[in-house]
Amino acid sequence: MDYGLWTMDYGLWTMDCFSYFYIIMEESLSEQRLNFLRQSIGKVITTSPSNFMNWLAPVLIKAEHGILVCQYTVRKEMTNPYQILHGGVTAGIIDDLIGATVFTMGLNDRFTTVNNYIDYFATASEGDEIVAETAIVKRGRTILNLQCEVFLPSKKRLIAKGYSNMLNIG
Repeated sequence: MDYGLWTMDYGLWTMDCFSYFYIIMEESLSEQRLNFLRQSIGKVITTSPSNFMNWLAPVLIKAEHGILVCQYTVRKEMTNPYQILHGGVTAGIIDDLIGATVFTMGLNDRFTTVNNYIDYFATASEGDEIVAETAIVKRGRTILNLQCEVFLPSKKRLIAKGYSNMLNIG
């Protein structure tokens, strides 16, 4: 049925004019947000809307559409009684950075965490520099699935890998 919408053919898929303008608008918002974030590359983040991120005090290393890389220094208050990075702090890093990654996508809607699934592989100690990197796994209309890997570069170890489903709440 023809509704009078023009379409654009991109080989594998076709897009109506409304979807095209939505994606153009989204890309523009994504670029605006990325340009804002890129001003902080190499700096400690202390003015995030996330108070938890401010407490974590990450250094932004890279900001791309759907990708963030941050470096964290493990502080005493981030450790458990064994003086290693607390699993809850690792989970918090993963959850918080995945949330910030959604911001880079330029979406107008708000998203909230539905679940986190985290595998822990190695430890980090007070004073260690760890790096977390996010990526989009799958983008749906209602649910986004993202991943975050946390590394200990000095020992070439993967500390943890987590996945999160983010729900579009409007």
